[in-house]
Amino acid sequence: MRITSKAIGVGIEVVIVWVLTAIALLVLDAMLDGVKLHPVTIDDHQTTLPAALALALVFGLLNIVLWPLIVRAMTWVGPVVLFLAVFVSSGALLLLSLEIVPAASVSNTLDVFIMAMLLSLFYSFAGSVIASRSDTAYRSMQVRRQRFRLRHSTPTTQPGLLCLQIDGLGHGVLRRAIADGVTPTLAKLVRESHRLMPWHTDWSSQTGASQLGILHGSNHNVPAFRWYDKTTRQIAVFSDPGSNEQRELERADIPGLLAVDGASRGNLFTGGADDNVLVVSRMRGARLGGGAGYSSYFLDPSNAVRTVARMVAEIQREIRQALRQSRRDVQPRVRRGGVYPFVRAFATVVATDITAAAVVRDLIAGRSIIYADLIGYDEVSHHSGLARPETLAVLTKIDEMIRLLLAVVDQADRDYHVVFLSDHGQSQGATFSQRYDESLEQVVHRLCGMPIPSNDKDTTTATEGYLYASASVGGATAASAESVPDDDRPVVLGSGNLGLISFPTLPGRATAEAIESAYPGLLLGLRNHPGVGFLLVAQSGGGSVVLGAEGSVDLATGTVYGRNPLDGFGDDALEKVRRTDSFDNVADIMVSSAYWPETDEVAAFEEQVGSHGGMGGPQSTPFLLYPVTLPEPPDPLHGAENVHRVLAGWRDLPQ
Repeated sequence: MRITSKAIGVGIEVVIVWVLTAIALLVLDAMLDGVKLHPVTIDDHQTTLPAALALALVFGLLNIVLWPLIVRAMTWVGPVVLFLAVFVSSGALLLLSLEIVPAASVSNTLDVFIMAMLLSLFYSFAGSVIASRSDTAYRSMQVRRQRFRLRHSTPTTQPGLLCLQIDGLGHGVLRRAIADGVTPTLAKLVRESHRLMPWHTDWSSQTGASQLGILHGSNHNVPAFRWYDKTTRQIAVFSDPGSNEQRELERADIPGLLAVDGASRGNLFTGGADDNVLVVSRMRGARLGGGAGYSSYFLDPSNAVRTVARMVAEIQREIRQALRQSRRDVQPRVRRGGVYPFVRAFATVVATDITAAAVVRDLIAGRSIIYADLIGYDEVSHHSGLARPETLAVLTKIDEMIRLLLAVVDQADRDYHVVFLSDHGQSQGATFSQRYDESLEQVVHRLCGMPIPSNDKDTTTATEGYLYASASVGGATAASAESVPDDDRPVVLGSGNLGLISFPTLPGRATAEAIESAYPGLLLGLRNHPGVGFLLVAQSGGGSVVLGAEGSVDLATGTVYGRNPLDGFGDDALEKVRRTDSFDNVADIMVSSAYWPETDEVAAFEEQVGSHGGMGGPQSTPFLLYPVTLPEPPDPLHGAENVHRVLAGWRDLPQ
């Protein structure tokens, strides 16, 4: 039987970790009085080295044999909880090792637990330290291990398709980043092998609508990130695994982009793939772990140590950057305290590491099509600004991760076409409540003559990073906390700078006349508000109208009366509004914030300095970066559904 160099490499790693663990045991034996290794006499000298080697060997073997079983047994919990349980369980394995090997005497159970925890940390750390001199070396180690585990994979001459989504990165921001040296890897691709172009989102410029269109071929009836369903009196939201699963079921007759030998990584939806990692639509019930797929990441304990070290660094980096932004009075800005530093660490470290590790495995296994979402830039941009220094620093790290993944592509047995894209951009600006000292919900209640609710909702956590993290911790229960009033008050929701107002007491889709009759002055007050760009509302005689402060547009004919309220929102604004108007679940009043072209700013209805979800500014213009060897897509490219067709065409190219 021929022993390959890959097997030798793995064997060398095991031996080194074994010896280092034994040395660590000797150090801990000297530090802790409650656990003492038994010495043996060799040439008239007493030494505890044999006991340390024996205990380290048993501990290592138990990790190899039992660790995968322990991790799989805990896959019903979210990745954050599993992430913490890694160290406790690894410590428990040492306690079992002490029972199996009579190599030590125990006089203090607390010291046993302390040794177990410290040794489990070191054991995990030793594996990564071998290759952690650089991320390139670390990733090379992962490739070597994956090759060894997947040594029976079947090679093919048909090129695969790898789609890497950089969440929230606008075309204009990327172009500037390339020019300024922020993304050298992507810059090299643009100059040598790829073409960069913009594409244009639908009115709802957010991940839920875009990924549903890209991965499942249709985002019809998706007016926003969250919307009120009058028929069920519930709020549908893309942070809810159950809602996402329902969106997929509604499109079951359309073949998903990833339906054949595909892999979905870090997305809201499966795309029809059976193999999913950190996919929100699979993060609930018994499938929270097994269906979410992240448990394979923790089969190697060294992953946990590397990730926790980067998490700690990211948390302190966020705290430092937030203080600096406040001290310099950078405007506009939003509050960045509370749980946000941990959310940022989850988005930029935990989710990224798990997603990247899964992609490495997919590439070595030779998957036909892989779609992965890197969410770190989007999360930081919401709180820091779309092109602030700390945001661009995160973009640089994503670029470095892309460089590593491209290196894995070069080592894979299968050739891959590598496509990069984003699902939307972001637009910056002071929020609606910062500008006017009241939220959209408060404005609506004031104009309706109703008691004005408090403005203490923490919408800074209504970001994809937080929603992924909450779904990862507690599944549907934690992620779908969207409250619905238990009375007949208007339901007012925000999705970036797109607002949705629904009236539970008015049946069906309320017309302008019905709204005016029930709430006199509401429409006039909204359209004249300086923070409102335009309203979309149905008319009693049929059709709908776009209302602005100084004019209106008949949606059916496009006839403008007075000043066009859609000016400045893009040449395709009317078509986007028409499409949304055709949805069954469009809100009674769709509200767009104002857009200030002189500063390229919008006013988000959520507390986010960088926002997306509506129209105005660069949020509606993401990018597509593809190899020049692939057929050219339509230019201009409008709508996520058309992006699906382009990617499906590239996936199905003949050999």
